[in-house]
Amino acid sequence: MNVLITGADGFIGRNLRAALRQFDHRLFLIDIASSDDDLAAAAAQADFVFHLAGINRPKEVNEFQAGNTDFTVSLLAALENGKKPPVLISSSTQAALDNPYGKSKRDAEDAVHAYQARVHSPVYIYRLTNVFGKWSRPNYNSAVATFCHNIAHDLPITVSDPQYLLRLVYIDDVIDEFLRAFQGNPTVDANGFCSAGPQHEATLAQIVALIRKFHAVSTTLNLPDQRDPFVRKLFATYQSFLPPDRLAYVPKSHADTRGSFTELMHMLGYGQISVNVTKPNVRKGSHWHHTKHEKFIVVSGHGIIRFRNPFDTQVYSYPVGSNVITVIDVPPGYIHTIENIGPDDLVTLMWASEIFDPEHPDTYQQNFEPTTTGDDAL
Repeated sequence: MNVLITGADGFIGRNLRAALRQFDHRLFLIDIASSDDDLAAAAAQADFVFHLAGINRPKEVNEFQAGNTDFTVSLLAALENGKKPPVLISSSTQAALDNPYGKSKRDAEDAVHAYQARVHSPVYIYRLTNVFGKWSRPNYNSAVATFCHNIAHDLPITVSDPQYLLRLVYIDDVIDEFLRAFQGNPTVDANGFCSAGPQHEATLAQIVALIRKFHAVSTTLNLPDQRDPFVRKLFATYQSFLPPDRLAYVPKSHADTRGSFTELMHMLGYGQISVNVTKPNVRKGSHWHHTKHEKFIVVSGHGIIRFRNPFDTQVYSYPVGSNVITVIDVPPGYIHTIENIGPDDLVTLMWASEIFDPEHPDTYQQNFEPTTTGDDAL
């Protein structure tokens, strides 16, 4: 199918292009640099049109009319001379408001309705609100894009009304809905407009507070609780704005002659992940926990993980190595040790059910010599 996309190099356009390229469609990409001849040629061959082009931050007010209404009228005239394809247009909730931008969007909607009446092809009018996500432009697409960009780059931000409530929709949800319309199954609201969702609500103050927490992850190690879909989507958006020269950071490591222990991330409500390095011929651990439980995964080297109940003499041993990636459960109430029996460093990825609290460590030292009773290799 021949698919025409106007505004192809914009925020929504780039995300749509990425999605459509997974399928066997021929894409005609029209943007501000395209000529009238480019548009005419694409319109003549189009089997479906995503009309995403528009103006929302012009230098002059009259650009609203030219970029939103007049261009839409010209596009529809060209389509009418071609295959008269279905048209999906990205409008705005401001089309219901009496301002120059809203009026230009509403007039574009009226032109699309008139096109439908003349050619009897389906049209899909989406009144979108505050779309956010990757590839958005700061100081243009949304306040979220500006906040993410500036905070990620350690630049100041301005929040004129912290309690102002935003209604937002995530770019992936918009693209999923556009693809449903492309297949003839749009979501239509009670007013006859197509809608993308779910919509999320948050004040500017709440959004900024979340983004500042995201920015601090490299020092606090506290990953946000992504069970909330909005937090998960906003965190992904913030991550997409990280400067390329800041994609790596070095967490604090606790090292001595035995090796090192480095906390990697705190998963609030889900414990923490760390990496432990044990030098050759070194045994670490010899402690147990009341409630904390762990999982050990050796990713490099060879070792033995041993367990013993504090009130028993039986020792249980598990040989571990990077040749067979194995998850070892470390239950509460077992003294446990990890010993490097190879010539190289033993590197172990560790998950603990609790973030380490030095005031309440739930860690109790109790030595045992695994050779006194004989190892029971399992």
